[in-house]
Order: sequence, then C-alpha cells, then structure tokens
Amino acid sequence: MTADAPASEIQNPSDSLRGVPDVDAAREWLNARNIQDIECIVPDIAGVARGKMMPTGKFFSGPVMTMPASIFAQTISGDYPEDDDRFQHNATDGDLYFRPDYSTLTTVPWETDPTAQLIHDAYTREGDPLETAPRNVLKRVLKLYEDKGWEPVIAPEIEFYLVRPNTDPDYPLEPPRGRSGRPEVGRQSYSISALNEFDDLIDDIYDLSEQQGLEIDTMIHEEGAAQMEINLRHGNPLALADQVFLFKRTIREAALRHEMYATFMSKPMSNQPGSAMHIHQSVVDKETGLNIFAGENGEETPLFLSFIAGHQKYLPKVSCIMAPFVNSYRRFSKTSTAPVNVYWGYDNRTVGLRVPYSNAQARRLENRIPGSDANPYLAIAASLACGYLGIVNGLKPDSPKADDCTDRARSLPRGLPEALGKFEKADEMIEVFGEKFVATYRAIKYEEFETFMSVISPWEREYLLLNV
Repeated sequence: MTADAPASEIQNPSDSLRGVPDVDAAREWLNARNIQDIECIVPDIAGVARGKMMPTGKFFSGPVMTMPASIFAQTISGDYPEDDDRFQHNATDGDLYFRPDYSTLTTVPWETDPTAQLIHDAYTREGDPLETAPRNVLKRVLKLYEDKGWEPVIAPEIEFYLVRPNTDPDYPLEPPRGRSGRPEVGRQSYSISALNEFDDLIDDIYDLSEQQGLEIDTMIHEEGAAQMEINLRHGNPLALADQVFLFKRTIREAALRHEMYATFMSKPMSNQPGSAMHIHQSVVDKETGLNIFAGENGEETPLFLSFIAGHQKYLPKVSCIMAPFVNSYRRFSKTSTAPVNVYWGYDNRTVGLRVPYSNAQARRLENRIPGSDANPYLAIAASLACGYLGIVNGLKPDSPKADDCTDRARSLPRGLPEALGKFEKADEMIEVFGEKFVATYRAIKYEEFETFMSVISPWEREYLLLNV
C-alpha cells in the first residue's frame, strides 16, 4: 500500500484472483485451458496446503470433497496433540465437507501437465463453517467489520531467504551462489546489484505469479544475505491472504528450479536478520468509500487512534499467532532489527506499530510484529481483531515515539509457552476467535513445543557437555 494509493482506490474489494464467479464459469475456464487435473487445497493451521488431486471430470461429476477432521489438528511435524479438558479432538476422525471458492481458481504453472488449483472452505457435516479452519477464522473477523459497515484494506510485505540446498538439518543454512559464483557475506539492503545476482530466479517468480493472476507491487533485496521482500498490492484481506498462501508455494517452486531453497522461517540463520510479514491496514466506510482513519480536513480520527491502541493492548495476547513457532522468537533477539515492543510512531521502524507518511486517504497502520512464518489468514485476522477491539472499546494509545526504541522495555513474550499463556487467558480474543479454535490452536502449539524440547541442540553439546 504505497503512500499515494488511497484505501478507497479499490474498485471492487471482493474481486477474485481470476474473476471466476461460479461453477459454470469455472467449467468453461478449465475447458478453455484444457486443464486435466485440479489440486483441491485448503490451508491448515500452519498454512500448509492440504488437499486432494483429482481429474477435472471427476471434480465436476463426483460428490462433495471430504477429508478427515484431523487435518486441522495436526502439528508442523505431523503429530497430533492429546485430548485434554479444553481440547477434545473428533474421536472417530470423521470427515469434513469442503466447498470450492471459485474466485480462487487459477493455474499451477510449474506442473508439466495443464493443472489448476482451487482453494476450498471447510464445513461440518451439518453445513456450518468449521471454527478451526484458518480461512473461516479470517471470515469471522471480517464479519465483525461488515456488521459495522466497514471494510478493512490490507497490504502485506513478505520477507524470505534464498539458501543453498540443505538435506541434513544438523548443518546450518548458507546463502546460495548468485550469477557471480559467490555467496553474499555482507548486508545488502536495497541493493540492485545484489538483487541482480538472482535475475533468472526473479524473472521466474514474476512469470509464475503472472500466470496465476498474483500481483506483485515491488520486490527488493532486504538486509540479510540473499534475503528478499515482496510487497503485494493493497486489497481485500481474504483475497490478499489467499495470495500470500499461493505466493509461498510459487516462490518455493521457482527457487527449486534454480537449485535453491526459499524459506519463510522467521530466523533461518543465526547471524542474519529475521524475516517478517508486515501488514499495512486501513478501514473504509462501505457507504462513503472513505478511509475512516482520516477526517474531513485530513486529520487523524479518534477511530484511528483507537485502532492503534487496540494493537498496543492486544498484540501481546495474540503473539503466538504472529510468532507461531519456537524459531519465531529468535527473531526478537536483542541484536535483531525486529521490533520487540508495541510502541507506535510516525515513520519509525524501531517500533512495532508504524504510521507511514501518506496523504489522508491512504492513512494506515503498519503492524511490524508478524513473522513470515505466520499463517497469513490467522495473522491478518489477529491484527484486524486487535484494531477492532480497540475501536469498539474506545481505547486510547500512548504518545507516539520519535526516537530509537530498539532497546526500550520489551512488551512481547519471549517464548512460545509464555505467548500461549496470554492467548488462552484473553477473554476478548476467545470471544472473537471462538473457544474451539483457541483450544485447538493451544493444544497444537504446546505439542510442537514438547516436540522441540525433545531435541538436543548444538549449543547444549558445545557448552554443557564437558562444563557442567
């Protein structure tokens, strides 16, 4: 969302990626492209694409797609948490129903045979939206805004690293070699020559994205060695979450073509900066089309200040969504460039909440807390939920910070268990997200933490083996 791109610029915020509105149009679209197979996909809690591949003919002639309920209770390592008094998994692992959202229909340009991909929504056997499906969670938050006559507009910025192929997890990751034949060793923020080292890969990213109808606003080289950032054009939160979900698949596939890995780990290398997913947010009045953050004379509105205050109060309570893995909290280390606080300021990148300079209609808040490893549906939902609660509760922020806040008091949890403890006790967030989602998310993340704790790190062997 650039400074001269007002939130009201969107002609139709619900426009689809490909403009395919229904099953008849989808059938025509697929036939025109001779699509033979369809990847029927759904993002799980971690943002991993789950689903089924099926021939196009079977897709239209077969029954509603089903998959077991356990796909929304699976950890990143493929395990399942044990039931407790709050988390009760479907004991029989019965089927859920999945309905396609035809607005997401697009090609899979890296497949050799003509293939399409189509994002689905999860429903119970009774026909209710599944409370734990991330896409439904975001829809639930967007409904809160809709009931107020508002429409959020967001623009994500996604950072990622290119690394040399690494098949042994015991070895640290390393930057890849560019066209010069040498890996990067220094900081190259905004360097065009460093970006040009990977021209062929970047061309593939743009080409694959264009074939899917994904719109890249800008691409830059970030601070880390072979660290990139892609900025997406501003728009409807659900459509942009879909795009981030598909972009991650696309960038990984493009990197593999060039014998590299693309990783969205929050902190993949100990001596390099972490990777973030900054979220720019504004809110439009649906009736007038005007940004509710700006008054008639361009002044900041009380709604904007309350939106900021909501983030200040509630971001620590949803940090387990913004930083969903054990590795995520390494990004908030003392020497990191990532914000460790929820202060706010004008064009200040040392605070967690930045107000970029812009004209009044483009006024927005940039949430700099989420990591690039966050599920885009959940991170956007959580960020918008913070702002919404700030508005409806009439909260007021503290004064904006104009100085360097890098070493100011930390207000964010420093580890996953602490973050989960805040989330599961936040009554306002439980009401927004639903008890079932909070209990499921909590159980998954505690199980992942226990799995992590079973692994002995090189640091422990280095400093404890012969010294304690």
